[in-house]
Amino acid sequence: MIERLQISHLRNLTQVNLPSAACNVIIGVNGSGKTSLLEAIFLLSRGKSFRHHQPKRYIQHHQNTATVHAKINDGSTLAIQKQADATTILRLNQTTVYNQSILTEQLPTLLIDPSTMDMLEQGSASRRQLLDWLVFHMKQGFHPQWVAYQRLLKQRNSLLKKTRHLTQVQLAELRSWDKGLSNHAALIHHYRERIFEEWQPYFAKSITQLLPSYAEQLSLSYSAGYDTSIALDVQLDERLEQDLQLGYTRIGNHRADIHVHWRSHGSTKLNDALINEKIDTDVNKALPVLKEQAANVLSRGEKKLLITALRLSQLPLLLNNADSDLSTGYATSQITPVVLLDDITAELDDRAIHILLSTLSKLPCQVFMTSLTDDIVPLVQSLWSTPNVFHVKQGQVFLS
Repeated sequence: MIERLQISHLRNLTQVNLPSAACNVIIGVNGSGKTSLLEAIFLLSRGKSFRHHQPKRYIQHHQNTATVHAKINDGSTLAIQKQADATTILRLNQTTVYNQSILTEQLPTLLIDPSTMDMLEQGSASRRQLLDWLVFHMKQGFHPQWVAYQRLLKQRNSLLKKTRHLTQVQLAELRSWDKGLSNHAALIHHYRERIFEEWQPYFAKSITQLLPSYAEQLSLSYSAGYDTSIALDVQLDERLEQDLQLGYTRIGNHRADIHVHWRSHGSTKLNDALINEKIDTDVNKALPVLKEQAANVLSRGEKKLLITALRLSQLPLLLNNADSDLSTGYATSQITPVVLLDDITAELDDRAIHILLSTLSKLPCQVFMTSLTDDIVPLVQSLWSTPNVFHVKQGQVFLS
């Protein structure tokens, strides 16, 4: 858990030094800097902003760097400094480290913000990242495989973009990459599939809380991005001509996806017709099952609750496995996950907010949430014994 957070020259936050509690409420008008506080924590954990990928966009005007420093409750310290040219300096306990994953492991951060409320309609990347966040923190062997896969994929795509006709040397090189991709892909799929199966019951429980009327109709499925019954290099070789024409690799782990399905047992009119024609007196047996993407059926508000359920269901799974033995392949860390909630009152109704916060208050996680008004404070104070309430005005942060 973060005990103290220091921020320098990030957007309109010139110098911020604030203590933090298990729950922290940040109140301020639009443009005051409240979301920038969440952005700073996310930057420290992930090495990138959730608002803009170019550091020069969030480094304060006329400044060369932005810095975020956090003291954790176990006495350790984490720090990141971003320069305008994207150069990054990372430190753990005052020692320079060279992989962002080291800080990510120390500070697992889950973001729920308005931009994530469209993930059902967006491409597969955001849904795939949802699963990979879990796999990264639960399977220690996943990240090295993922990094190696991404490196080979980048090399392959670079070659595909350069030419439509490969020389024998280039073809031999590409097939060597494909063999490596295939080996990494098999392990990545194994890790993803295992964690996905463990995630399912937690998702079902979360849906029962947030969308109880759809508890029997909503389900998750995972697609690997390729036919896992056949080695990936064999499939890549079969599709090489098409990949050369398109200039990129069309199948593989990078095309994996999580789908949310909605199932129905037909309409009332169909039920009546089946009964009247005496096709089958057992309607449940006679009715066809209709299955489609949940995003095509649910209302905007219901989709918000569904996405909240997806994210919320990850925390108890992560925490329940946090103290597992290393021999099982799971993380052993007792580190507290940090949940960032940006302007949730604008995205969720009162009932959903109460369920979300009451669930979070029972989990060993730290919460930072933003709000335009202090209307949410009474609820927070009823759920957490000593929450911190901050007011932000023009980049200045005040503890109430």
